[in-house]
Amino acid sequence: MLHFKYSTLINATVETLWNFHERSDILQLLTPPWQNVEIVRREGGLDVGAITEFKLFFGPIPVRWLARHTECDRYGLFTDEQIEGPMESWTHRHQFSPEGDKTRLTDAIAFSLPVGELTDTLFGWIVEQQLEEMFRYRHQVTKRECERHAVNS
Repeated sequence: MLHFKYSTLINATVETLWNFHERSDILQLLTPPWQNVEIVRREGGLDVGAITEFKLFFGPIPVRWLARHTECDRYGLFTDEQIEGPMESWTHRHQFSPEGDKTRLTDAIAFSLPVGELTDTLFGWIVEQQLEEMFRYRHQVTKRECERHAVNS
C-alpha cells in the first residue's frame, strides 16, 4: 500500500471550502487541463453513497473509474473509494481543518497498483509524481476560488 498526502492552508472558512466542494461543476474546475479525463456522472454530492464516474484515457484507450463516497462529516471530511478502476485499491480522504480564521485542506490517498507490491515498488513513484502535480493544481484552484469568495463576502 502506498500513501500520498498534499496539504494547503487557505485564507477562508471551513464552510467556504466545503461549499466550494459541493459545487455541481467542481470536478470540471479541479481537473487539470493536461489530464485526458471525461466526467461521466456525479450523483449524491458529498454524502455517503454518492457516486462519481470518470473515463480516463491512456492514449486512445478509455478506462472506467467508478468511486463511491464512504464517509462524510459535514465541514470536516469526506472519503471516496474506488469500486472499479485502474488501481488495485484507492481511498481518498478530503479533510478540512480550521486553523484560526483559515482552513487547512488535506488530501490523503492510500492506494495500490495492479499486480501488487512489486508494481508498487517499481511504479509507485511515477504515480506519486503525477498526484503531486495534480494536487498542486487542485489546491491552487481551490485557494484562488475560496479566497476570492472570502474577500467578496
